[in-house]
Amino acid sequence: MNSFVFLAIGGYQIVLIVVVVLLLFGGKKIPELMKGLGSGIKEFKDASKGEEKDSKKDSIDNILEDK
Repeated sequence: MNSFVFLAIGGYQIVLIVVVVLLLFGGKKIPELMKGLGSGIKEFKDASKGEEKDSKKDSIDNILEDK
């Protein structure tokens, strides 16, 4: 039996989640929450790209030092 069956979300569950979120936060607060979520995701992506650049620069510096 697949243990990820509980992760399968159907249309009914999505509608239920949306209704609960609307009831908890209200229609005016949702755009602010989404804006915050979007900026958080953007910061995470930028930080991830920065780490990749730093690691590539470090590896190039190490190669050049070895020569």
